[in-house]
Amino acid sequence: MTFWHWAMMALQVLALVFVVVIGVMVFVALALYVLDKRQTRDAILRNYPVIGHFRHWFSTLGEFFRQYFFAMDREEMPFNRAQRDWIYRASDGKGNTVAFGSTRSLSIPGTPIFMNAAFPPLDDQFAVTEPMLIGQYCRVPYTAKSIFNISGMSYGAISKPAVLALSKGAKEAGIWLNTGEGGLSPFHLEGGADLVYQIGTAKYGIRDAEGNLDDDKLRAAAAHEKVRMFEIKLSQGAKPGKGGILPAAKITPEIAAIRGLRPGEDGISPNRHREVDDFNDLLDFINHIRDVTGKPVGFKFVVGSSRPWEEFFALIKERGEESAPDFITIDGGEGGTGAAPMPLIDLVGMPIKEALIRIVDLRDKYGLHDRIRIVAAGKLVNPADVAWAICAGADFVCSARGFMFSLGCIQALKCNKNTCPTGITTHDPHLQRGLVVQDKYKKVAAYATATIHELEMIAHSVGVLEPRQMRRRHVRIVQADGTSVPLDRLVPSYHHDQYAGESYKRPTHL
Repeated sequence: MTFWHWAMMALQVLALVFVVVIGVMVFVALALYVLDKRQTRDAILRNYPVIGHFRHWFSTLGEFFRQYFFAMDREEMPFNRAQRDWIYRASDGKGNTVAFGSTRSLSIPGTPIFMNAAFPPLDDQFAVTEPMLIGQYCRVPYTAKSIFNISGMSYGAISKPAVLALSKGAKEAGIWLNTGEGGLSPFHLEGGADLVYQIGTAKYGIRDAEGNLDDDKLRAAAAHEKVRMFEIKLSQGAKPGKGGILPAAKITPEIAAIRGLRPGEDGISPNRHREVDDFNDLLDFINHIRDVTGKPVGFKFVVGSSRPWEEFFALIKERGEESAPDFITIDGGEGGTGAAPMPLIDLVGMPIKEALIRIVDLRDKYGLHDRIRIVAAGKLVNPADVAWAICAGADFVCSARGFMFSLGCIQALKCNKNTCPTGITTHDPHLQRGLVVQDKYKKVAAYATATIHELEMIAHSVGVLEPRQMRRRHVRIVQADGTSVPLDRLVPSYHHDQYAGESYKRPTHL
């Protein structure tokens, strides 16, 4: 056969394939038309059969296309492109300098503006952030080296390679890693980082068969040298007032063994700790765990109202400061990594920018500034966010979603499903292959290091030697009329050195 014969045969085959494809498409369209016209659940498909499906497809794809083609750098929620890009560049060890001015609007109410000093310290006078002691009355107190650390994300909610990359990265950067409420996994320990063991309401990993606290298991967890502290989770930003649910389909035999669950059952967390009915019970629970473990114990919660917590701090003064928690983690109601009902994630819980200040002021009002460390969490992912929290009175800042971005998160909004395209929140082995631990742990460490470095740079700019010397007077907050007011004029502080050389009135109520 000649070349032309082969060419003609190929064209005939292609034509036949084309006809078959067109025929299949026509058949599918006709079948869809009949089905759409007969169904009763969707008015659009009933009135506009076949083409009505495009509306659903475009609606589904719209949330992904917006971030690439339509949204401006600072428009998206929950995190905009400018925030994500800063983390991506920091994680890659790239410079984060920009040209031609800021794209951030400085007239939006609530925007923090840091007040640069007329004569800041010289470069050789700059100091790195000092380590801070937590748990001065414990048998085994903890000296935390880093001011910026990793918030709770449990094995089960995130994947094995994600946990391992976070642990290795935390070790590399010298920061702590919170285990989340899913218990202590071998992958948390393998990385060698300092760990905060989070005790959720289901008490995963330290529970008996009925879900009650098991002191022997608690003691065994504390025996690990790298478990430095214990955090009792009262509530979290994603769903204050509601416990978590990890569906049985996502619970592998390994996860069930770590959490202390029976294979095939859902992992359901109560909405609060059954043994804690009031503030006296809370202090008793804190002191029991501290007595058993010998290590610092604190709790994490979302502020609904600060008024009830005045009773809590007054009770500490009555019982003695040794009875106090060693630290308190304040989570913002803006929502977190956990999947949650929309009303809770959108509308329940005080935002971190209000909650943090209220609890800091209560602590300081009752003279517990040097006894209880405050940890801020809730959408604080960039150096300016961290700097604001330190100015407001936090001793430490923790982030979960910032470190998810450092692992490669693209904000696909699939955390509550088993289909995360970056392998972070899925247990699908195929999808997990995309998360290479040996590469990602370096990005985790680089992000933490860059955040701390630029936090120290802001502190230097406002005229102090290191971040914890920043105070509310160092940051202004933009008001509704576009002007800015120093934070300490809006909310004066009780902290003793806040008022050096100043005569502002202290608040009479919270």
